Amino acid sequence: MVTKIDKRGVAATFRERLGAGLTAAGLSRAALARAIGVDRSSVTQMLAEGDTRMPGGHVVAACAQALGVSADWLLGLTDRPEQAGALVDSSLSISETGRATGLDDQIFAWHREAEGYKIRHVPATLPDMLKTNAMLRWEYAPVTHKRPDAAIDAAAERLDWMRLTEADYEMALPVHELESFARGQGYYAGLGAEVRRAQIDWFAELYEQFYPSLRIFLFDARQVFSAPVTVFGPKMAVIYMGRHYIAFRDRDRVRTVTRHFDGLVREAEVSARAIPAYLAQLREVVG
Repeated sequence: MVTKIDKRGVAATFRERLGAGLTAAGLSRAALARAIGVDRSSVTQMLAEGDTRMPGGHVVAACAQALGVSADWLLGLTDRPEQAGALVDSSLSISETGRATGLDDQIFAWHREAEGYKIRHVPATLPDMLKTNAMLRWEYAPVTHKRPDAAIDAAAERLDWMRLTEADYEMALPVHELESFARGQGYYAGLGAEVRRAQIDWFAELYEQFYPSLRIFLFDARQVFSAPVTVFGPKMAVIYMGRHYIAFRDRDRVRTVTRHFDGLVREAEVSARAIPAYLAQLREVVG
């Protein structure tokens, strides 16, 4: 069954949004008329209260172009005024990061933007904000002499943010990451036992402070896999690639990454409540 279009409603919406677009763009009626190639009287007629006549498609398209909005928005077919290209730009962004640039300044700004929402995080290694100063110095010293201090300041700032906002934070890590850390293997080869013991103690102390606002789950990477990702409530999902972050703001992609994280939690071998006991076991592994 074909739905009959209410021409009066469309005309009223077009008139209202055309006026709003003019105001937002800072254009006069004369300026819009020149931009779209019509007389000023034609623009006045399009804005006339009660006029149910609609301009041709080419005029609607020209108005949208001149005002920097979409024709669909002018006609009431969408509530998003952005043009298609702008919508793509706003829903997907790529930001340079990595240890050659400032330490996660962008992702911390995203944390503040998502204040009040649950944040879900799969870190690339151990979470920076839960690392000791000694651990951060060992990890970042090879890059440049300025990096350890920047890393320490950033970790402290994020912990302060968690305390002040009482953030609801979930993290998921592969079990082998912590096991490799405790044994000083793989990525953590060369990290002294004293630093590893102190790190596990600090990890346990912070977890006791923040739980249940902070919940950590450990999954078996042989069963499920995850790239480093962060989900900022319903607002954004970010994938970490090493040198860049890929950030998604559109609802469907954010939901997809959220479901992925929830799957890691369901498959977790170590639940959030069991983390303190697990850390105690790791402490024994270090010796």
